[in-house]
Amino acid sequence: MEDTSTNSPNEETFKNRIDLTELDKMVDRIRAEIRKVIIGQNEFIDLLICGLLANGHVLVEGVPGVAKTLTVRILAKTIDTEFSRIQFTPDLMPADIIGTTIFNSKNSDFEFKKGPIFSNLVLIDEINRSPAKTQSALFEVMQEQQITVDGHTYPMDDPFMVIATQNPIEHEGTYRLPEAQLDRFLFKIDVGYPSVEDEVAILNGSYRRKAAPDTQQIEAVITSNELTQQRRRVQEVHVEKEIMGYIAQLVHETRNSASILIGASPRASVYVMKAAQAWAAMQGRDFITPQDVKEVFVPALRHRISLTPEKEMEGITPDTVLKQLANKVEVPR
Repeated sequence: MEDTSTNSPNEETFKNRIDLTELDKMVDRIRAEIRKVIIGQNEFIDLLICGLLANGHVLVEGVPGVAKTLTVRILAKTIDTEFSRIQFTPDLMPADIIGTTIFNSKNSDFEFKKGPIFSNLVLIDEINRSPAKTQSALFEVMQEQQITVDGHTYPMDDPFMVIATQNPIEHEGTYRLPEAQLDRFLFKIDVGYPSVEDEVAILNGSYRRKAAPDTQQIEAVITSNELTQQRRRVQEVHVEKEIMGYIAQLVHETRNSASILIGASPRASVYVMKAAQAWAAMQGRDFITPQDVKEVFVPALRHRISLTPEKEMEGITPDTVLKQLANKVEVPR
């Protein structure tokens, strides 16, 4: 009898060149812990995890009361690592963030007292409540992961990530972030209002608890070493030259658009690629597709471009312009 057990090529199971099993489990564990408290906000949570895996800093914007700070605090609790929170205020000084040199009378010498920025995951709450002088204290540490004080350089421990929240700029008592500061964030995530169904679930949960959300139930599900290993795994996700060209063309279009006054820099191209690698890994793939690029393109660029005054007066948003550009550029086959 003829042997018919041999599978055809179309029936062969696809296998990744990179083992993403542990990364997939890690992402699921983090999501599950966050879901113990947070209802809805799926895009917000996924982009936070993507930024974490891509080794990038994240800016979160939304009106008060949409659980920006709470979500970040819960994310931090899922990682067995150091966490610090800095509340930005108008009177905050750079030394309050990075630290200062003080005189130690015991050994008659000066010593550096580290500030709260020396941590693994740093939450900066309401970053736009402080003026540019204070925000400039973050320039070096966010780009080079080190602090230089009085000629001495102090490297940050790995992993290191800054997640900053801010209220919309039109709210009273806020300052616009400098462009150089904005460019250091991998993503700007806009957190909107929940759906009616999610808000009903939020009300029901609050009614049943009779108190504020209990974050004590959140457990650390990954270690710093595990996070570092998975970040390295993300860097191994394959990127075809055609995809690199696609990313470059998308970013290049922001510099030629009649709607955009200031386009994105080459750093934006690098960040889009890194974010797309992390997004692809979260989908269980070890290679980037054009769809991965499209998923991260808007959150990676919405804070890196400036629209013309005419477009702003018309009420056009950066998201609208970026989506139009994405639809304009031909997708590689």
